Amino acid sequence: MNRILIVLGAILVALAFLSTSLFFTVGQSQQAMVLQFGAPVRVVQEPGLKVKVPFLQNVLYFDKRLLDFDAEPTEVVLGDRTRIVMDSFARYRIVDPLLFFQSVRTELGMRQRLSSIVQSATRDAFGQVTFEQVLSPRRGELMRDITARVVAAGRNFGIDVADVRIMRADLHPDNAPAIFARMQTERVREATQLRAEGAEAAQRIRGEADRERTVLLADANRRAAELRAQGDNEAAQIAANAYGANAEFYAFWRSLESYRKTFADSNSTIVLTPDSEFFRYFREMRPGTPAAPARPPAR
Repeated sequence: MNRILIVLGAILVALAFLSTSLFFTVGQSQQAMVLQFGAPVRVVQEPGLKVKVPFLQNVLYFDKRLLDFDAEPTEVVLGDRTRIVMDSFARYRIVDPLLFFQSVRTELGMRQRLSSIVQSATRDAFGQVTFEQVLSPRRGELMRDITARVVAAGRNFGIDVADVRIMRADLHPDNAPAIFARMQTERVREATQLRAEGAEAAQRIRGEADRERTVLLADANRRAAELRAQGDNEAAQIAANAYGANAEFYAFWRSLESYRKTFADSNSTIVLTPDSEFFRYFREMRPGTPAAPARPPAR
């Protein structure tokens, strides 16, 4: 009985060991390559339980998901001889495991090759532009050029590059002081130009305002003169009509106006003869005094 149990146990162990060598599992996020004596036999990209030849074949797994790659900081010399340090990253996916295995073998090998590809594409693209163009909207066009170069190169290794981006671009420590001084000089020049344009615009506005003021004052003075002349004319016409209607009353009214203006100041002193024409109406107010002919008193 014990011998039978030992045999059954040995058979079960052998079957378990055989099953682990016969079957292998491919996950949802994996793709596998079956190797026989180190040479690729077939590629398995569908998930599930798969079969291989025991002891003769082994399985190499590759990730199907989007993989990250952070490149080492790269020193780039721009078209104006400015040196900058760029830190970039890429996102890629393994789409051809056989070509990937034949060209780079592992993801570590792919990272090494991809690093040189990204650095080369970055130097080629940015080596033709100036520092000002790097800071301009043209940077997006340069990134599209770099991505196209990396995508084309990645096809030779069985990968599909989804995107390439620059995380940071810093001036090289040796170039930073000169670049900052040049940027400061440029900003001072732009500020001086803006101030000059502003002063010119202010002078033009003040000139136009002074011209409009002169025109308005001239028109106002002309209109005032016209109104004064019209008023004087109407006043003279009214006075002439009044004098013609009742000359005696008009002369009396003029005399009263003269008295009012003359005696407005209580401290005034006037020296006149008793028969002065100025007091004609005072003499006429006494009984028995003959009336003098009506004529307006002299002002």
